[in-house]
Amino acid sequence: MSDAEMTDAGATAVTDAVVTGIAVTDADATGAGVGATRTHSIALIGQGKMAQAHAAAWTALGLGDQIRYVCTPRPGSPLEDAPQARFVTDLDEVLSDPEVDIISVCSPTATHADIAIRALRAGKSVLLEKPIALTPAEAERVAAVAAESEGTFMVAQVVRFFAGYRMLRESMTDGRLGEVRAVHASRLSTPRLGETWLTDESASGGVLVDFAIHDFDQLNLFLGTPVTVTAVRGRQPGFIETTVTYADGGRGTVTTCNAMPVGYSFTSALELTGTAESASFAYSADTPDTPYAAQAEYFLHCVETGSSPELCPTESAVLALSVSLAARESLATGRTVELA
Repeated sequence: MSDAEMTDAGATAVTDAVVTGIAVTDADATGAGVGATRTHSIALIGQGKMAQAHAAAWTALGLGDQIRYVCTPRPGSPLEDAPQARFVTDLDEVLSDPEVDIISVCSPTATHADIAIRALRAGKSVLLEKPIALTPAEAERVAAVAAESEGTFMVAQVVRFFAGYRMLRESMTDGRLGEVRAVHASRLSTPRLGETWLTDESASGGVLVDFAIHDFDQLNLFLGTPVTVTAVRGRQPGFIETTVTYADGGRGTVTTCNAMPVGYSFTSALELTGTAESASFAYSADTPDTPYAAQAEYFLHCVETGSSPELCPTESAVLALSVSLAARESLATGRTVELA
């Protein structure tokens, strides 16, 4: 989890897709069935900006009144989108409640693996904020427990649910781009005033793990198996340029900066170069998007049908973490990191 995610992934941001022959529609942005009435009992772990985003998403699905708990060490003000929730400090109280079937884990990143594992072992369905964990070993533990659990497990890689990104993915799968050979992603933001957790690698994993992981996930999605990762500091302060090579010869680059001048509006972009056509995506102020609601709707569909979340498989979250950690290592050592 990161409180920066609200800006990072754009809970209130809007998008514009520039893809040949494709228009982004409300149905693409929100998913089917939003607003349907269902019976579930939901617990939020955490009360920060990401918990608020998840609460708003559940409310968009008509489930706001079914948020039963907000579990946090330091209870604060009630959440607007969780009016019936009871604040508790003991996770065991939540996990031992047989009525709770869905857990939204929006706690600090360093706690992700432990909380997810405990919830899965309690038989709950778990929507876990990214990154899946802070280390590969922790990530593999989560994946192993999830594979054996009766509940549904999904890492909340919310950028996969942005309408523009989904349209780009469809332009690849329907073959109009040909074979995608190069991908460039960028994510630029101002610093979060008063927040130090993003630069504390023990808390968040650092900028390349918490902030840029969305872009590494997109590179993997379009290019396949990463082989080498090289990260260098850019010419301008705060900029990091990462290059990832792929097993079939594809190449991805990511530009990351969370030190833009005060007043700069968050931007994110993705460019694909295929053997037949190219396509791109960028934010604008024209097209509203509700990716958190689409993400929650998809997860809920998986819970209710017992289906695997193929749009966000656990292995993709583990792989994105591996690339992020390799980029961080490369930046620190000045060497290219080879992935096993």
